[in-house]
Amino acid sequence: MQSENTVLLNARWVVPVVPEGVVLERYSVAVKGGAIEAVLPTPRAIEAYPDYRRVDLPEHVLIPGLVNAHTHAAMTLMRGLADDLALMRWLQEHIWPAEAKHVSAQFVHDGTLLACAEMLRGGVTCFNDMYFFPEAAVEATLEAGMRGSFGMIVLDYPTVYASDPDDYIAKGLALRDRYRDHPMLSFCLAPHAPYTVSDRSFGKIATLAAELDCPVHCHVHETEDEIARSVAEHGVRPLERLRSLGIVGPNLISVHSVHLSADEISLLATHGSSVAHCPTSNLKLASGFAPVAALVAEGVNVGLGTDGAASNNRLDGFQEMRQAALLAKAVARNAEAIPAHTALRLATLGGARALGLDTRIGSIEPGKRADLAAVRLAGPELVPIFDPVSHLVYCAGRGDVSHVWVDGEEKMSDRVLNGMDIPGLDTRAKLWQNALKN
Repeated sequence: MQSENTVLLNARWVVPVVPEGVVLERYSVAVKGGAIEAVLPTPRAIEAYPDYRRVDLPEHVLIPGLVNAHTHAAMTLMRGLADDLALMRWLQEHIWPAEAKHVSAQFVHDGTLLACAEMLRGGVTCFNDMYFFPEAAVEATLEAGMRGSFGMIVLDYPTVYASDPDDYIAKGLALRDRYRDHPMLSFCLAPHAPYTVSDRSFGKIATLAAELDCPVHCHVHETEDEIARSVAEHGVRPLERLRSLGIVGPNLISVHSVHLSADEISLLATHGSSVAHCPTSNLKLASGFAPVAALVAEGVNVGLGTDGAASNNRLDGFQEMRQAALLAKAVARNAEAIPAHTALRLATLGGARALGLDTRIGSIEPGKRADLAAVRLAGPELVPIFDPVSHLVYCAGRGDVSHVWVDGEEKMSDRVLNGMDIPGLDTRAKLWQNALKN
């Protein structure tokens, strides 16, 4: 009798990401116990695994689940709250006051669950979150059956979540200790930004990161104003300040990193740091154009993030792939910069590597966890198909994702999320919308 934990996914194409540039035609992926057991031609797979439940994907490309390398998931409840404003005005006049009035554990739970539903429907199987009440975000993520990395957020001012930097750190560490062995969860130290965190707090974070071998997830060089403020207050640009405080290293996930000099790109490369590139948010907030082609050429690991839905409006990994590829070409003035295969790698293995999860997810290889998405390439807008990876990046959208697996569990089948109460989510979102209006 076949086990419910065994399945054979027979696809028109499989794009494993590793090796890079490879497209496997008429291949299958065997999944057992949540892990990828084998990747082999479909005729051989059917012979080798006759008892496995079969999922036939005749018009589909099977890819690793996308990794959202930077978001604030609960902010889905603020989607469209204050659009078309500059970053600091947006934060100071709208977002921070709304958070002070409304953010609670229940707000974070409901907003994160809504975000998980949106991301799963778009082929995102893992996300890196930074927000208040991370314990509520963890609970919602486990309820959704997603994989998540959660920021132990640190700020130097009090909020409804914590009273001071030491309180933030203590609460974050307690959460990490509680869930440190959970296979679907990981944790980052998450100082919000150089302009909200003191030297003393960064010093403690650097020590903890080294002791725990934990990623440090931080907004860095998002705007020109941030850099000017740092020069005025500290005499150096933010990245140099972080370097002097011991933050820059292999554990750093430098979020946005829009305004970088050649020397700063080399600094990130030399120290093995990662960048979480958020092209749509950078465009919407007019932060600028990140030098992604230069970062990749220098050897910096880059992942793609959506940022929060309040500053993007979509948690859409396909949109970020397309924006990243097109913007990189324009900024570098080179049509060969960030080709489609590279964009897909940034959206999968790049994010996994930034989070220290690249031995578990991010590519379709035997032994890795079965975090997978199937994208149906059919219909007038998606034919003819000369290169399925080009189609993934430049033609397809999240609405073309038909099936999603997380740790081998089928979370979406033919566009229907399994085990999630979508009408209930809609009702909760409307209740929060009414509250946020007041």
